[in-house]
Amino acid sequence: MKIFKVCFTSLLFVFSVQVFADNSTVYFNGDILTMEGDKPQYVEAIVVKDKKITFTGNMRDALNQAGVNPTMRDLKGQTMLPGFIDAWGHFTLIAQNTLAVNLGYFSKKPPHTTQELIGRLKAEARPFNDWIIGAEYADAFLTDGPLTIADLDSAFPDQPVFINNISTLTGIVNTAGLKKLGFTKATKVSQGMLPVDPKTGELTGELIGEPNFIATAKVFGKFPRDLTMETYRKAERIYASNGFTTAQSYETTVEDIQNMRLSVDRRVISLDLIALPTYDVVDQLLATNPKYPFGVYTEGDGGFKVAGILVSTDGAPQLKLAYFSKPYADTTGFPKDWRGLDASPPDLVNRYAKLAYQKNIQYFGYSNGDAGIDITLSAIAKAIRETGVTEDRRTAIAHSFFVRNDQLDLYKSKKIIPQFMPNHIWMYGDVYKKILGEERANNMVPMAWAKAKGLHAGLHNDTPSSGPSAMFTIWTAVNRQTYDGDRLGADQCTDPYTALRGFTAVPAYMYKEEANKGSITSGKLADLVVLDHNPLKVDPMQIKDIQVTETIKGGKQLYVHQQ
Repeated sequence: MKIFKVCFTSLLFVFSVQVFADNSTVYFNGDILTMEGDKPQYVEAIVVKDKKITFTGNMRDALNQAGVNPTMRDLKGQTMLPGFIDAWGHFTLIAQNTLAVNLGYFSKKPPHTTQELIGRLKAEARPFNDWIIGAEYADAFLTDGPLTIADLDSAFPDQPVFINNISTLTGIVNTAGLKKLGFTKATKVSQGMLPVDPKTGELTGELIGEPNFIATAKVFGKFPRDLTMETYRKAERIYASNGFTTAQSYETTVEDIQNMRLSVDRRVISLDLIALPTYDVVDQLLATNPKYPFGVYTEGDGGFKVAGILVSTDGAPQLKLAYFSKPYADTTGFPKDWRGLDASPPDLVNRYAKLAYQKNIQYFGYSNGDAGIDITLSAIAKAIRETGVTEDRRTAIAHSFFVRNDQLDLYKSKKIIPQFMPNHIWMYGDVYKKILGEERANNMVPMAWAKAKGLHAGLHNDTPSSGPSAMFTIWTAVNRQTYDGDRLGADQCTDPYTALRGFTAVPAYMYKEEANKGSITSGKLADLVVLDHNPLKVDPMQIKDIQVTETIKGGKQLYVHQQ
């Protein structure tokens, strides 16, 4: 009898666990915006089981489909959307920056003066590799002018300090930092510069281009894998708190790829992680495995994957490095008729575009000025012509800041997805009016042109080059307001639904994941985000204030906002 009781209890436990495991969850009583199609569509309820959406529709049918004892999730009037998909960003750099003090406009206490910035460094910084490190800094957001080496020397006379700019292309160090880095006026720089103060004849502490990249590598150095995994956890928290269920890291190294995959394999990270290496790293991957599985997830419908190949043509427009067909309106500090730089020779771009089309490796261009975009478009057209490939390879050109109207026709005919970064309108729109003139500035990130041509444009933040909030980026795309409060190119404003598609359906399509992601549809992954307000129903100027209250990855709660 005792043996029977034990067996019966065990069977009962197994049965109850199985019932619990098979339980469905019903989400209801909110604005469930499916993101299916070109116009907004809502459903009354959805059912999630295991990690998939199993039903969308009315409440009665949802309850019938949910089975026995479903978990009921009352949205209480909030809005549910498919989880946001990061189409262009720096997951590994965001992770690394968690070792620094976040001085960005999107931090909890953004500094507005030099003294506030110094105060935050003193209160929050913990030396890492003997350095005090700040990240996401921007001159424009300080009302009393840019940070100087004198400011840092006064506050930290002996402690090396490194402050990385939000662009990640420039930075500043104090005198102790210059000494630790070994930078002097005699240091040779091939790409970039170490500016000298004409009044003192001494280095200003500013690091532009190559010196900043060297400094970043030396300041952070190599750290143990366990610490890398810990920074990845913190980065995931940043992504999830902003509603992202898929994250990307471009310009990834072989080591980054190994670490990203390991973080997923070990279940350190629940997000789907996507690596996007540059052409030289792709060469290394192909040398190791000629049939390297680009675009294939480690876990079938998720996990980790290497998306394709990245080839850039030019640099940051706010630093006058983007490549244009016509000169900058303001060439101060540069030669007369300065048009920027082509960062990669056309022959190189042509070679890797052809490689991508030959080997069916997804091609991601990175172009900012219209002349830089011309180089990418020419390479893609040449690759299509020489390989005979006419199918939709989901080729994308990231940023596409200053794409011309006629160039968008080629995007359409060559099946190229424009990936826009609207946050530059807010951050640098006032700068662009000065250095490029009104017409080019007004037509940057031309979402209206793209939509009129039937192009589906993606949106991205390029975090940490701008803040991680999808809602802020959507707000910028809709309102096109600059930092000084002006509206830049009102004719290029888009509607909230189109902007939302830029973080959901469009990047899902770009990554060839439209069968599993991008909309709330039966059979797709239960990657979901809950917002406290509906972006389609609030005043457009309030979109940036909408909060993510919950993020769900594969049916499991990944983030909940704490009041």
